[in-house]
Amino acid sequence: MMATLTQIFKIKELRGKIFFILGVLVVYRLVAAIPLPGVDFTQLQRFFDSNQLFGLLNIFSGGGLNNISIVLLGVAPYITASIIMQLMTTIVPRLEQMYKEEGEAGRQRFNMITRWLTVPFAILQSFGMISLLKSQQVIVSVTTFDTIAIVTTATAGTVLLMWIGELITEKGIGNGVSILIFAGIASGLPTMVSRFLTDFDSAKIFTYIVFLLIALFTVAAVIAINEAQRNIPVAYAKRVRGEKTYGGTSTTHLPLRVNQAGVIPIIFAVSLILVPGMVASFLMQSGNEKVAHIANLVNNLFQNQLFYGALYFTLVVLFTYFYTAVVFDPMKIAENLQKQGGYVPGIRPGQSTAQHLYFIINRITLAGALFLGTVAVLPIAVQYMTGIQSLALGGTSILIVVAVVLDMVKHIQSQITMRNYDGF
Repeated sequence: MMATLTQIFKIKELRGKIFFILGVLVVYRLVAAIPLPGVDFTQLQRFFDSNQLFGLLNIFSGGGLNNISIVLLGVAPYITASIIMQLMTTIVPRLEQMYKEEGEAGRQRFNMITRWLTVPFAILQSFGMISLLKSQQVIVSVTTFDTIAIVTTATAGTVLLMWIGELITEKGIGNGVSILIFAGIASGLPTMVSRFLTDFDSAKIFTYIVFLLIALFTVAAVIAINEAQRNIPVAYAKRVRGEKTYGGTSTTHLPLRVNQAGVIPIIFAVSLILVPGMVASFLMQSGNEKVAHIANLVNNLFQNQLFYGALYFTLVVLFTYFYTAVVFDPMKIAENLQKQGGYVPGIRPGQSTAQHLYFIINRITLAGALFLGTVAVLPIAVQYMTGIQSLALGGTSILIVVAVVLDMVKHIQSQITMRNYDGF
């Protein structure tokens, strides 16, 4: 570890990238600390305590929602736009071709459409959020002009974070959006520790020890599943070029990760599960009694721990399969292997290889999907077992933090390795 840190600071370019990212994150946290006008923080805390869904939304806003800052939406609209675009690739053939077959230029056009789509989503979500907070008396004394100004500011904040995320991604250290979410989670650690110390009860020391063991086991399990992969042996037919013979060996392999989708399914599930709760909370103040009654029923349903946990788990599993199908194309891989003269021993090239890969990826994705779903509902299970609300073991937060840290470490190590080649 110390040797790696020493190498990082010896390489000027890599050192500059890391300091740039740290500087950008400082700016991001400063912006997230600027609150919108007219916020009643006492009412805000009461609202968060009575609505667990917005605790999840606060994670993906990078903590900006916690104090209703000018970036209260965080990167949530960008994530929503990404979900819509990923879904559209399965419906619109032109988008699928753009994303999968047109190379880097196609992906850049695809990303540009996603950015433009983020703006209307940011406007709609910020207006809905402000209207909801006004109905809950969290934001008071706001005129129509003030509402327009706040919506404009919140939209600009989302665009700013989207731009910052892309700047971070360009540095090649990791995914910028994930790093922003990671920074938001990390910024909440002091508050969580302070809350724990305030509620500390020496009579429950055994419960705290069990909680610590569960946390350590969860981190170890996340690392193990995130790094786990199934290796498919690949052999190549013998090819003679001049006086040399290539192939004829089965020493290579095709790695299939157990968790192909990473943390994306949880992000997708959270973005989707928040919509009914937000709409219901907003419509509860409707003057129409039937609408208000239905909204109240929906809100109570989503506050039910059993229903919420079951729905969250199901959505994570479904999105894991969906996103894996988007990023992993067995037919394309089979075609590439066949073009290169490669084959899976015992399996015919082409369609048979694609079916074999499809069968294997479905089996290992099931393990990854069930694990992600379990981690997602872990806070509910821990609070139910311990009965202590301050012990909110955020499985989603742990998964994101561990995944982002591992990804950053891999990117940094790859850049260090690249610079260790002779003559570089």
